[in-house]
Amino acid sequence: MRFASLGSGSRGNAMLIEAGSTRVLLDIGFAAREVECRLEQIGVEPDSIDAIVVTHEHQDHIKGVGAYARRYSLPVWMTSGTNRQNRCGVLPEVMLFNPHESGFQIGDLNVTPFPVPHDATEPAQFVFAAQGRRLGILTDIGFHTPHISEILQSCDALFLECNHDIDMLAKGPYPPVLQRRVAGNLGHLSNDQAADFLRQFDLERLQHLVAAHLSEKNNSPDLVRSSMLAVSQSIEERLSIAGQDQVSELFEIC
Repeated sequence: MRFASLGSGSRGNAMLIEAGSTRVLLDIGFAAREVECRLEQIGVEPDSIDAIVVTHEHQDHIKGVGAYARRYSLPVWMTSGTNRQNRCGVLPEVMLFNPHESGFQIGDLNVTPFPVPHDATEPAQFVFAAQGRRLGILTDIGFHTPHISEILQSCDALFLECNHDIDMLAKGPYPPVLQRRVAGNLGHLSNDQAADFLRQFDLERLQHLVAAHLSEKNNSPDLVRSSMLAVSQSIEERLSIAGQDQVSELFEIC
């Protein structure tokens, strides 16, 4: 099982997740052509994707979904609430799932959705599993709950939102109303919240920790790294930080 961030942040998000002969894109928050170029950087043919999975309807996650799906005749998996927002235009095939129920299968990947608190219609995050390995995704969430912690336990890799530093957000350029939205219970995880969440994990099992969805104005990679290593210095060699404009390496879960 392998995965890569094609870009993570407020200007666009997309991930590649693959297992066996199956390749899935999680969100496409860039123009379709941009995603094609980013896939090619890691040696993945754009027409080799089997499906698109969508977390929610915000533009930085859904911008290129419609165009990419139509170009390659791909099914798009999303919640009913996300589908009702009709942000993708006409799609070749819509596959609806309920984030409160059991998961679904896309080829060699088992996908388990779960609901999260975020200011969208029916947002979801996921665990992707194959051959006994589990990749947990947790971004675009205002706060973590015991239920979310339980779902993401025993993951072998974690893609974890570290959106903002509390002090930088308070002193930064955002107007007060936007600061409250970002830091609120339907906003995004701060570095401190992400660190608190990580403390609940079996870190010995975690092969990869990728800090994601960093704010370019209210955070920095150094602050994120410091917050994560404050949990445990032992994760330093397994810690990566997803960039907005950079494609990550292809992380392999063994």
